Amino acid sequence: MSETTNDNGAGSVRGTGVGSGLLAGKRLLVTGILTPNSIAYHIAEQAQLAGAQVIATAYGRVSLVKRVCARLPGPVPVIELDVANREHLARLPELVAAHADGLDGVVHSIAFGPPGCFDEDFAAVPWPDVSRALEVSAYSLASLTHACRDLLAPGASVLGLDFDGQRAWEGYNWMGVSKAALESVSRYLAQQFGPRSIRVNVVASGPLRTVAATSIPGFDSAYWDKGAPLGWDDKDAAAVARTCCAVLSDWMPVTTGSVVWADGGYHIAGP
Repeated sequence: MSETTNDNGAGSVRGTGVGSGLLAGKRLLVTGILTPNSIAYHIAEQAQLAGAQVIATAYGRVSLVKRVCARLPGPVPVIELDVANREHLARLPELVAAHADGLDGVVHSIAFGPPGCFDEDFAAVPWPDVSRALEVSAYSLASLTHACRDLLAPGASVLGLDFDGQRAWEGYNWMGVSKAALESVSRYLAQQFGPRSIRVNVVASGPLRTVAATSIPGFDSAYWDKGAPLGWDDKDAAAVARTCCAVLSDWMPVTTGSVVWADGGYHIAGP
């Protein structure tokens, strides 16, 4: 990975992909990059290596995200976006249009839950905390897709980052509920946007050692490696990122409304 300095000014990013391959010529909007350990960072990296042009968003900390994106193989413009801010969503198409004339993919890698959402007393968590988690972690997939609707080209792929919403995970609590809601939102979006040949899916990753994951009480992925038929390396975010790139590509043209598993098979065999 080369250390480069981004030109984050206006101008098209078409043609700035650093490779040719699975995503050659694709224009992607990637949310959720914060550190080089972020899943979104690895998706952006693998997408660029596969030939895509990437535009990133930042929730505050724009300067930090620009510095992190400067480590990617090619230049990446960074746009400020708070998915819970209607004004930010309304201006998003204009900001994206300053860098690309459309989008072939959107990556939703956004989740947040106030500390109370991880409280041991699940039923006692107050609604303001729960509503914030649901708004940012699940509803925002719909609001982001809606904001990008006029930019999405036929055949585009909208991708959400998931963590198995079918089980009740100890310590995950209302964030687990939010992930289950995210899966449901993706299905309804797939139904709405299917007639426009736009796919909407989520990739359910196994636990990765990101800032977000390690802030969850009781985070421990050791049991995952034992339960997954393929084993599991919680530091190998690139493997999950490549799965995401496959979903974003033209090689899954009739897959929509689906949970695509990238968990080493834990969901079929894990305790």
